[in-house]
Amino acid sequence: MDALTPREIVQELDKYIVGQDDAKRAVAIALRNRWRRQQLAPELRNEVAPKNIIMIGPTGVGKTEVARRLASLADSPFLKIEASKFTEVGYVGRDVESMIRDLTELSKNMAQQEEMRRVEEKAAENAEERLLDLLLPQPPSAPDAESSGNLDELGQQHYQKTREKFRQYLRDGKLDDRFVELEVQDGNNLPMIEVVSGSGLEDMGIHIKDMLGNLFPQRKKRRKVKVPDAFNLLMQEEAQRLVDMDAVVKEAVRRVEQSGIIFLDELDKIAGRERSSGPDVSREGVQRDLLPIIEGSTVNTKYGMVKTDHILFIAAGAFHVSKPSDLIPELQGRFPIRVELQALGKDDFVRILREPRNALLKQYRALLGTEGVEVVFSDDAIEEIASIADRVNQQTENIGARRLYTILERLLDDLSFRASDMTDAQVGIDRQYVVERLENIVSSEDITRYIL
Repeated sequence: MDALTPREIVQELDKYIVGQDDAKRAVAIALRNRWRRQQLAPELRNEVAPKNIIMIGPTGVGKTEVARRLASLADSPFLKIEASKFTEVGYVGRDVESMIRDLTELSKNMAQQEEMRRVEEKAAENAEERLLDLLLPQPPSAPDAESSGNLDELGQQHYQKTREKFRQYLRDGKLDDRFVELEVQDGNNLPMIEVVSGSGLEDMGIHIKDMLGNLFPQRKKRRKVKVPDAFNLLMQEEAQRLVDMDAVVKEAVRRVEQSGIIFLDELDKIAGRERSSGPDVSREGVQRDLLPIIEGSTVNTKYGMVKTDHILFIAAGAFHVSKPSDLIPELQGRFPIRVELQALGKDDFVRILREPRNALLKQYRALLGTEGVEVVFSDDAIEEIASIADRVNQQTENIGARRLYTILERLLDDLSFRASDMTDAQVGIDRQYVVERLENIVSSEDITRYIL
């Protein structure tokens, strides 16, 4: 993320997402501001609060895709979660603090993987030595060192030469078919404990396992595996031994607090305000619980206390029934940036089918190419597919670009079924092919509702 300017972030997003320039700009600026804040003096750095974002737009226009691609760009802990999963504290379900615990767990895994990559070379050396010990055990030393000193020295020299030969065989892959027997830790040695999960208890099982892990000795079991598998097991064990977990946890908490990002999807599902005499459990209650997390509070996790003051929240929702103004005022104030994503039309569908790196037509061509079938889509066929998708969205529910999935599945249904019997074939799909396969379904609105 350090090297990416807002313009470069938008260019990266353009490779996968068509249109929605306003949303891309807002996200790019917010992501870059994470880096800018880190460059400030400490006294000012703590005063700069993140500018949280609400993305508003109908389903299927790219809100979630922006978040997914953002996760690959952001060199920071990133969590995507649905707001509708949460319940108010005191009721069965997940409470809002669980997302901070999940984000911290992700951050710990990130930091641990980076640290394991850093010690990978040393771990590989240690694993190789241990594996050679298994393949060629150390010869026993002579009982009378004085009388057989010369013999023992010659034996050691011979052993070292043989060991180096085995080392070369190992690196050349000549021992890959041999089996070795080694001891590995048995991860299933703890007693089975069932916890009825309630609010705030979703990670109780983890805490109990950590506590009991110190009470029960680590059991080991012997496994007979091939040499490459044994090398991987030993290397993983050595890497874990070389990693300083205290430093990893400290770095993980720091990353969450300073550069964590949470994408809160389906915010509109908790935005409704039913006027009732008592507090609303499912909606306003969740909003009230979200408020201190987004404002900045301290959450207790298994890795210690985590402050949420500088975590960036990006929320998204269709807001068909409710509006952002239906959120409680305190929560509205914590999302100062509002971005509206536009509904997609025929021209957008044409670009979605052609331009992105992961374009749908590229995916289908690659899938059928594995069977030796080359599929060629003509320009008029792509135009017709986009036109049908736009028409069906207008006739029924508008589900945006997701309509292209249903239409292409229906269009290529017969070809996908027969592809394995059509080796080395080339299939051209033109406008007439599309019309023949889909026009009868599209012309009947009743059938369209159930099939497309």
